[in-house]
Amino acid sequence: MDQAEQLRNIIKASNVQRPVARVITVTSGKGGVGKSNTSINLAIQFRKMGQRVIILDADFGLANIEVMFGAVPKHNLADLIYQGMKIKDIITWGPNEVGFISGGSGIAGMSNLNREHLTYIVQNLAELDAITDIIIVDTGAGISDAVLEFLVASGEILLVTTPEPTSITDSYSLLKALSRHSRFSSENSQVKVIANKVENAAEGQALFNKLNAVVARYLKLPLSYLGAVPEDPMLSKAVMQQMPVSLQTPTAKSAVAYEQIAATLMNREMSQSVKKRGMAAFFSHIVTGKKFTTNSNQ
Repeated sequence: MDQAEQLRNIIKASNVQRPVARVITVTSGKGGVGKSNTSINLAIQFRKMGQRVIILDADFGLANIEVMFGAVPKHNLADLIYQGMKIKDIITWGPNEVGFISGGSGIAGMSNLNREHLTYIVQNLAELDAITDIIIVDTGAGISDAVLEFLVASGEILLVTTPEPTSITDSYSLLKALSRHSRFSSENSQVKVIANKVENAAEGQALFNKLNAVVARYLKLPLSYLGAVPEDPMLSKAVMQQMPVSLQTPTAKSAVAYEQIAATLMNREMSQSVKKRGMAAFFSHIVTGKKFTTNSNQ
């Protein structure tokens, strides 16, 4: 029995009447476009709507989420996988009771685990589904095997881009690599675009239209537009003080934009356009996929 079949059997056995969390993966074609800020502020906005939220920081080698949280986690996912810790023991609780899990380097080694390890991990991930409503996966920036594996595993992808020509080009390159991935299916994965650091709503819409036109012509990949987050000095100030702008200055124009985007995402969920996979199923896609490296080409 190969590992893929083992995982299917394990997940099937743990799938009896268990709740399933909504997994949202946030990504970008290059660094510095505000991906981690987007993850954190959407998490805060979801919490304000009464949702239980946990962020998984899957950005290998960087600690953007924990820096913005102002909290250093004592444990990461590798402690669950290799040290036998429980899922609740590796969650760090940040502002507004948003949970945070550091991925560390543990995820990359999951394709070599035996059945005993897999059973333990899936059981814990199923428990994570039970204690949260939304899991936000903050990937690394750029195109790497690691990033693509996360995107392929996700049913809901948020692509953050800016008006900078390099950001648009890198976003297209990421979507091109994703569309050509052997296990990617546009029927099972929705790609939604957020225009960040724009002057106004019109510039955000124009940015999406430009990217969407090229993607539709050459990649035949459907995109949807979530909205724009304006350039905002209040957001920069909040980052310097290690606080999400959605908490520090809720009336700031960037915070209001995040609130609107979160509301749009929740409305789409209510219309049942999103298929919830849960965290156990999310990781099963990663583990049963090909081995990958964590080097990012930015």
